[in-house]
Amino acid sequence: MTVDREGIQSPLYLDDDGLLRESSRWQKAVASLRKDKSALFGVLILLVVVLCAVLAPIISPANPHEQLLSRSLKPPLWSDGQRIYILGTDHLGRDFLSRLIYGTRVSLAVGFFAVFLTGSVGLLVGLVSGYFGGKVDFVFMRLVDLVLSFPFILLALATIAIVGPSLTVLILVMSMRIWVIYARVVRGEVLSLREQEFVQGARSIGSSHIRIIFRHILPNVLAPVIIIASIYLGRMIIIEAGLSFLGLGVPPPTPTWGGLLSDGKVHLYTAWWVVTFPGLAITITVLGSNLVGDWLRNVLDPRLKSL
Repeated sequence: MTVDREGIQSPLYLDDDGLLRESSRWQKAVASLRKDKSALFGVLILLVVVLCAVLAPIISPANPHEQLLSRSLKPPLWSDGQRIYILGTDHLGRDFLSRLIYGTRVSLAVGFFAVFLTGSVGLLVGLVSGYFGGKVDFVFMRLVDLVLSFPFILLALATIAIVGPSLTVLILVMSMRIWVIYARVVRGEVLSLREQEFVQGARSIGSSHIRIIFRHILPNVLAPVIIIASIYLGRMIIIEAGLSFLGLGVPPPTPTWGGLLSDGKVHLYTAWWVVTFPGLAITITVLGSNLVGDWLRNVLDPRLKSL
């Protein structure tokens, strides 16, 4: 066993040539995850949330859209003689646990797809802008400044008011602003990488720009992109919940965590569970995302560990 400067034990193994080598980066990452209890807790939270989203039709105790006004706003663990409503019911008599589980699907779908879309666009813009520089860099950076000059909430309100609320529109609205974060970070990394010897060597042997960008530079900028994506997953979930709370998210009757909060705010003093449980779901999920993001930051870029 060896111990690196991060205090992580790196097991030694024999390769095919009989040479003693250290474990790979992924093996070190797994070892650091086992050592970091908070990161392990975050991974467990995200795993449970993802399983709830995928297995919603199986684990959901009832139809989330089934209404019966005679059982409206029943408290948790209430029973009608046939079924126990673990988290109670909402103002229309719908099983609250089922709606909370199905709301996981929307929150994760918006979070993951928005992160993927913004990461892809921002990564491509950052790569092209940083590598070519000059007029290309000037045009892209002025576009970034233009996007940053618009307040996000006004941009979201205007877009949704014109197009109308839907899941696709919600993802696009969130992506219109966040991609600039990736673009700026990646551009800064590429500006330093393009002057490195391995890039100059690739140019000297006649490698094309596309090959240099995607074969030599891209692997070296993926670490900050993954770190930003892991941290912004939680922020995307919060933004989705906020827009749904304002009535700008996925329209009803599709259950969303923000929509559940919006429906329950008028019953806050008479039915505490209709706002407590969606709020806890958002808080715990964002906490898990942030814990995993901090762990990835420490693993992929130890220089940021002290920040």
